[in-house]
Amino acid sequence: MFPKIKYIIIFFIAALSFQSCQDNDDVAAPTNLEVQNFIWKGLNLYYLWQADVPNLSDTRFANQAALNTFLSGYPVPENLFNALRVNSTIDRFSWIVSDYLTLEGQLQGNTNNNGVEFELNLKSSGSEEVIGWVRYVVPNSDASTKDIHRGDVFYGVNGIQLTKSNYKELLFGSNDNYTLSLADINGGAFTPNGKSVALTKRVLSENPILINKVIVSGSHKIGYLMYNGFYSDYDTQLNDAFGALKTQVITDLVLDLRYNGGGSVQTATRLASMITGSFTGQIFAKEKWNDKIQSYFETNNPESLNNYFTDKMGTNTINSVGMNKIYILTSKNTASASELVINGLKPYISVVQIGGKTVGKNVGSVTIYDSPTFGKDNRNPNHRYAMQPIVLKIVNSVGFGDYQSGLEPTYLQTEFINSLGVLGNSDEPLLSLAIAKITGTGKLAKPIPGIEFDYWNDSKSINGIQNQMYLENAPEGLLKSLE
Repeated sequence: MFPKIKYIIIFFIAALSFQSCQDNDDVAAPTNLEVQNFIWKGLNLYYLWQADVPNLSDTRFANQAALNTFLSGYPVPENLFNALRVNSTIDRFSWIVSDYLTLEGQLQGNTNNNGVEFELNLKSSGSEEVIGWVRYVVPNSDASTKDIHRGDVFYGVNGIQLTKSNYKELLFGSNDNYTLSLADINGGAFTPNGKSVALTKRVLSENPILINKVIVSGSHKIGYLMYNGFYSDYDTQLNDAFGALKTQVITDLVLDLRYNGGGSVQTATRLASMITGSFTGQIFAKEKWNDKIQSYFETNNPESLNNYFTDKMGTNTINSVGMNKIYILTSKNTASASELVINGLKPYISVVQIGGKTVGKNVGSVTIYDSPTFGKDNRNPNHRYAMQPIVLKIVNSVGFGDYQSGLEPTYLQTEFINSLGVLGNSDEPLLSLAIAKITGTGKLAKPIPGIEFDYWNDSKSINGIQNQMYLENAPEGLLKSLE
């Protein structure tokens, strides 16, 4: 995905980009500006919209001293980072953290978590009060040992009503132990039912493969895989899951990405290869970087801009199920690498999207550290800041990638709080519709009048792991690759 030649190319681009600041570089960045200096130079090289930010121009500062003067106006690193971004309507997804250890864990699905994955809605349109409902419970978590399940509704923490202003502190503050106050829903009204569940957070690694099973319907053996995050640490388990489906000789495949906010581009490429198996060596997706990096790649190594279908995962063979048509379940929480899979598969096989419109994240990031190469090696020991800026746009093999408003479903099916169903059961509304389209029977579970509330937030977004599409390997070891 990110071969050595790309490291070398970026190193030379970095040298050229920094030349304007280095020609008269007789003044180093002082200790109190180390983080700010790292932010400016990292964004100057990588940021997708670098050419659109005047203060990131390669010729903006005559030397390091001039840059230092500018940086001194931003004593808070986060303020500098945000000041160097384009308008938030264009760049919705770049972010910075003060502790890269937390970031690294989040990108692999490791969070301080009690295991309740939930969505938050406004109690009523325009209301300040917030209610939540459980989307699913993570196996082997504290919640998995408690009496709390998908569809349960909660209105408060420790008896305190959730609101727009307090929900983050109550649900994701410093207190790892709290009690959810539960409620019943009747005709759109919420009534406290006197029940509560005490929960404890701990560092939890979520296996993104929540459900993997085969549903037999007539002559169809339908594989159903609910996949909740593109975490590369679990790529072997994902390949094993497809191996199990392959062994059972499935005829159809339903991939449930409704709660999948994305993750690794490499994992997305591998997943697409597991689904198909017929396009090894062909282009799955193309990368488009900022102008200076893009032009250098196109001149010196254009192949490095492409991500290819593969039949290998390291030394292991990828288990492909040979689908020429796939049914993918989506929602307003489906983003990034999930959307990449949908868009990347469309030029090759039939993709039937069922559920809701997706987020619309067609851009990717990379983790940038304060080191000579911006990779993990030789990181500055004085701080743990790291950036996750948008560095590229990704399009499919025919060049389409303009879905920033979201990917529209083939068949719209809204998920209603009062008729969620059990995930993986054939009568769960989204899966039921997929099965009906696969079998051609048209038989759906009897619809229940839906109750829909205004979306406010969800647990993965608050945890910082939602809406990610990133290059798996940060550009580390550039100097080493030149030795």
